[in-house]
Amino acid sequence: MNEDDVKAVQREILLGFWKAHILHHASHGPVVGQWMLRELRRHGYDVSPGTIYPLLARLEERGWLKCKTTPGGGPRARKEYSLTPSGRKVLALVRRQVEELHREVVLGKHEKGNRL
Repeated sequence: MNEDDVKAVQREILLGFWKAHILHHASHGPVVGQWMLRELRRHGYDVSPGTIYPLLARLEERGWLKCKTTPGGGPRARKEYSLTPSGRKVLALVRRQVEELHREVVLGKHEKGNRL
């Protein structure tokens, strides 16, 4: 795949995976951007700071994460993101959908049904 193809896959498909990872980890305790960046990279995702921080901010804007900033830290203060009750509901939905996707795509267990 060329670089444009990789970027298209990241934007069209993997971005949702990154969000699921963030919500999952935030369900276990607060996460910070740098840690989340390293964690996603550990899973093989090529994520930059210019992607992760706006992503965290969008999840906060949606009400799925709550941000706590270190007092007196200025504009670059450490921000910790925690899962909100709304985020917990979203994560439960995502988990159900991922399980179904895994059954079909990875395990090859297709439900019998109408195909056009």
